[in-house]
Amino acid sequence: CQYHVVFTPKYRRQMIYKELRADIGFILRKLCEQKGVEIIEANACPDHIHMLISYPPKFSVTSIVRKLKQETTINLWKNYPKFLSKHFWKEHTFWSDGYFACSIGEANPETIKRYIENQD
Repeated sequence: CQYHVVFTPKYRRQMIYKELRADIGFILRKLCEQKGVEIIEANACPDHIHMLISYPPKFSVTSIVRKLKQETTINLWKNYPKFLSKHFWKEHTFWSDGYFACSIGEANPETIKRYIENQD
Protein backbone atom coordinates (compact mmCIF):
# COMPACT_ATOMS: atom_id res chain seq x y z
CA CYS A 1 0.00 0.00 0.00
CA GLN A 2 1.30 3.45 -0.89
CA TYR A 3 -0.19 6.65 0.50
CA HIS A 4 0.49 10.36 0.29
CA VAL A 5 -0.04 11.61 3.84
CA VAL A 6 -0.17 15.22 5.10
CA PHE A 7 -0.60 16.34 8.71
CA THR A 8 -0.31 19.71 10.43
CA PRO A 9 0.50 21.15 13.85
CA LYS A 10 -2.45 22.27 15.98
CA TYR A 11 -3.84 25.65 14.90
CA ARG A 12 -1.64 25.33 11.77
CA ARG A 13 1.15 27.04 13.71
CA GLN A 14 4.39 27.39 11.81
CA MET A 15 6.34 25.26 14.29
CA ILE A 16 8.36 22.95 12.05
CA TYR A 17 11.73 24.63 11.68
CA LYS A 18 15.32 24.44 12.93
CA GLU A 19 15.73 21.87 15.73
CA LEU A 20 12.11 20.75 15.66
CA ARG A 21 12.35 19.93 11.96
CA ALA A 22 15.43 17.77 12.47
CA ASP A 23 13.95 16.02 15.51
CA ILE A 24 10.62 15.40 13.81
CA GLY A 25 12.40 13.91 10.81
CA PHE A 26 14.56 11.68 13.00
CA ILE A 27 11.58 10.45 15.05
CA LEU A 28 9.46 9.78 11.96
CA ARG A 29 12.28 7.83 10.25
CA LYS A 30 12.92 5.77 13.40
CA LEU A 31 9.24 4.96 13.93
CA CYS A 32 8.69 4.02 10.30
CA GLU A 33 11.71 1.74 10.38
CA GLN A 34 10.38 0.02 13.52
CA LYS A 35 6.92 -0.50 11.98
CA GLY A 36 8.13 -1.72 8.59
CA VAL A 37 6.94 1.43 6.85
CA GLU A 38 9.09 2.74 4.00
CA ILE A 39 9.34 6.50 3.56
CA ILE A 40 9.63 6.97 -0.20
CA GLU A 41 9.67 10.76 0.02
CA ALA A 42 9.08 13.27 2.80
CA ASN A 43 9.25 17.01 3.26
CA ALA A 44 8.71 19.17 6.33
CA CYS A 45 7.25 22.58 5.57
CA PRO A 46 6.90 25.21 8.33
CA ASP A 47 3.24 24.35 8.93
CA HIS A 48 2.78 20.77 7.66
CA ILE A 49 4.45 17.46 6.85
CA HIS A 50 4.18 15.64 3.52
CA MET A 51 5.08 11.95 3.35
CA LEU A 52 4.86 9.34 0.61
CA ILE A 53 4.88 6.02 2.46
CA SER A 54 4.65 2.37 1.57
CA TYR A 55 3.57 -0.18 4.15
CA PRO A 56 2.37 -3.78 4.45
CA PRO A 57 -1.39 -4.31 4.12
CA LYS A 58 -1.65 -5.68 7.66
CA PHE A 59 -1.68 -2.05 8.88
CA SER A 60 -4.18 0.70 8.14
CA VAL A 61 -3.15 4.20 7.16
CA THR A 62 -5.09 5.47 10.20
CA SER A 63 -3.10 3.35 12.65
CA ILE A 64 0.20 4.40 11.06
CA VAL A 65 -0.55 8.12 11.09
CA ARG A 66 -1.96 7.95 14.63
CA LYS A 67 1.21 6.23 15.89
CA LEU A 68 3.51 8.68 14.09
CA LYS A 69 1.67 11.68 15.50
CA GLN A 70 1.50 10.27 19.05
CA GLU A 71 5.17 9.34 19.24
CA THR A 72 6.46 12.59 17.75
CA THR A 73 4.29 14.59 20.17
CA ILE A 74 5.58 12.65 23.19
CA ASN A 75 9.21 13.02 22.11
CA LEU A 76 8.91 16.72 21.29
CA TRP A 77 7.35 17.50 24.67
CA LYS A 78 10.18 15.60 26.39
CA ASN A 79 12.82 17.59 24.50
CA TYR A 80 11.18 21.05 24.26
CA PRO A 81 8.68 21.51 27.11
CA LYS A 82 9.29 25.23 27.70
CA PHE A 83 9.24 26.11 24.01
CA LEU A 84 6.05 24.17 23.30
CA SER A 85 4.23 25.41 26.40
CA LYS A 86 4.53 28.97 25.02
CA HIS A 87 2.58 27.95 21.91
CA PHE A 88 0.07 25.36 23.14
CA TRP A 89 -2.27 25.77 26.09
CA LYS A 90 -2.65 22.03 26.66
CA GLU A 91 0.32 19.83 27.47
CA HIS A 92 1.14 17.05 25.02
CA THR A 93 -0.64 18.78 22.19
CA PHE A 94 1.22 19.28 18.94
CA TRP A 95 -0.58 17.82 15.90
CA SER A 96 -4.07 18.72 14.78
CA ASP A 97 -6.71 16.01 15.01
CA GLY A 98 -7.09 15.27 11.31
CA TYR A 99 -4.83 14.36 8.43
CA PHE A 100 -4.97 13.95 4.66
CA ALA A 101 -4.30 10.57 3.07
CA CYS A 102 -4.60 9.58 -0.56
CA SER A 103 -3.74 6.18 -2.01
CA ILE A 104 -1.23 6.14 -4.83
CA GLY A 105 -1.86 4.08 -7.94
CA GLU A 106 0.83 2.31 -9.90
CA ALA A 107 0.96 5.03 -12.54
CA ASN A 108 1.86 8.15 -10.55
CA PRO A 109 4.26 7.69 -7.58
CA GLU A 110 6.90 9.76 -9.39
CA THR A 111 4.47 12.65 -9.80
CA ILE A 112 3.72 12.63 -6.08
CA LYS A 113 7.45 12.44 -5.25
CA ARG A 114 8.12 15.54 -7.38
CA TYR A 115 5.16 17.33 -5.77
CA ILE A 116 6.49 16.59 -2.25
CA GLU A 117 10.06 17.59 -3.18
CA ASN A 118 8.88 20.96 -4.48
CA GLN A 119 6.78 21.99 -1.45
CA ASP A 120 9.29 24.55 -0.19
